[in-house]
Amino acid sequence: MKFLTLIAILALVWLVGLFAFADRVRNLTPADEPARADAIVALTGPSAERVNAAVRLLEQDKGKRLLISGVNREVRRQELRALTPGSNRLFNCCVDLGFEAEDTSGNAREIAAWAKTKGYDSLIVVTSDYHMPRSLVEIRSAAPGVTLTPYAVSTPSLDDSRWWKAAVTARRMTLEYMKYLAALTRAGVHKLTGDNAPADADVTPAEAAPA
Repeated sequence: MKFLTLIAILALVWLVGLFAFADRVRNLTPADEPARADAIVALTGPSAERVNAAVRLLEQDKGKRLLISGVNREVRRQELRALTPGSNRLFNCCVDLGFEAEDTSGNAREIAAWAKTKGYDSLIVVTSDYHMPRSLVEIRSAAPGVTLTPYAVSTPSLDDSRWWKAAVTARRMTLEYMKYLAALTRAGVHKLTGDNAPADADVTPAEAAPA
């Protein structure tokens, strides 16, 4: 009986946490106008909107440079530039591409290594609203000394307060919540054990834009 009670309590805590997480995600957009930082980083995703938003911030002089992390190795610089708004001059001079990251943890290591190489202490982080909480946890764990400002891109299907009624949105929010909990657990373990990987470990420097 006590075991079943414990399971019920844990399930209730998990469910409350899920709805709190969803509320946090929905409140991340529309994103506030960010203060200027040393640089901007964009984590690639299922659409080009993350990169487009980051390029717009670069055009507004919200940072010195932009790192696009997690670029597909088969994508050429010219192809990516053609998909983004803004001037070719700005893209050519101030955008770096990172090809090493294959997941959010990889994004965090790539971003941390780039920031360390460039000497950046503050970053604007651009990614989708549902992906932002986990991204911040991973990047803070990889680069604990860097100040992060979130700039979330809206996912229209998640704007509905009844997201849990549709199978697609319920699955996306629940899956991301589970990944977020796993990221929190890893970050907590790393902090307790002091086992954080160095910012430049196992990461090839991002492709720098030609001068």
